[in-house]
Amino acid sequence: MIGSGTVCPATVRAADVSTTRVTLETSVAVASPTLYAAPRRAWLGDLPVLAVAVVWGGSYLAAKGITTAHTVIAVLVLRFALVLPVLVVAGWARLRALTAAQLRGAGLLGLVLGGIFLLETYGVVHTSATNAGLIISLTMIFTPLADAAVKRKAPSVSFLGAAAASVLGVVLLTQGAGFTAPGLGDLLILGAALARTLHVLLMARSEGVRGADPLSLTTVQLGGAVLVFALLAAVPGTGATPWVAAADFGPAQWAGLAFLSVFCTLFAFFVQMWAVRRTSPSRVSLLLGTEPLWAAVAGIAVGGEHLGPLGYAGVVLVLVGTAWGRRAITAAPA
Repeated sequence: MIGSGTVCPATVRAADVSTTRVTLETSVAVASPTLYAAPRRAWLGDLPVLAVAVVWGGSYLAAKGITTAHTVIAVLVLRFALVLPVLVVAGWARLRALTAAQLRGAGLLGLVLGGIFLLETYGVVHTSATNAGLIISLTMIFTPLADAAVKRKAPSVSFLGAAAASVLGVVLLTQGAGFTAPGLGDLLILGAALARTLHVLLMARSEGVRGADPLSLTTVQLGGAVLVFALLAAVPGTGATPWVAAADFGPAQWAGLAFLSVFCTLFAFFVQMWAVRRTSPSRVSLLLGTEPLWAAVAGIAVGGEHLGPLGYAGVVLVLVGTAWGRRAITAAPA
């Protein structure tokens, strides 16, 4: 998701990396191994999580609709200035319980998170919402590969096949009109996927944030990211100030900003916190893994973006590759 940060990839998607889940690790019952065998009650519990995947998929198109290259930093300040006070109020008691080491660790992670948001948002301005949503899904391939490299443990042949399918899919998606140098936006989104991978690995291995409350950890990281945006906004030549951008917003832009702030951040975070206490983290991660599909649906069906035959083949390969990769990780021995 555009600007999902700790709310998405650094939390639930961390379950795909290893058993060292950081922010959403919890002792919950293991769900049925087959999604379709879930009882009706489980399906009803899945609907809010699936709704999160849908709004995350739509976030790329929403961000593209309200942001220009001149207003990226201003939009990021406005978006998180709306949600940060809510998170602070909701978790004030737990925030005060954080140790100095946890505050430092979360603050440093917030700097990485700020970089992710900047790369994603500048990237989506310069590419299509479809490309952005699918290329960023490579995080689900990059992270296990990086984790395997750190642990000096070779990935399974099945996972390597999934990775190859995903990479080929991105090549077809970005080169559907003929093989040329990748566009700036696609490269920025690819950089965001690599930065997400770094963020997840740092969270999984940072002694400073272990044992920290998830809400508090998210709040401090977002605070660190907003501080970065505010400082950049004060530098001449970095684009419109938040106040100028806000003054130029019409009803459609405010609606888009509210969608990103309320649904893609607050709603998404609290649904995840609710869901992982009622089902397994793997099940939540599986449902959230449908985000690239909804990004493609939003970009093509709602945004009117057009893909050629090679582009559609790329979409299929990315979706199949990431799903295959998730299954390969789940099936791998611990």
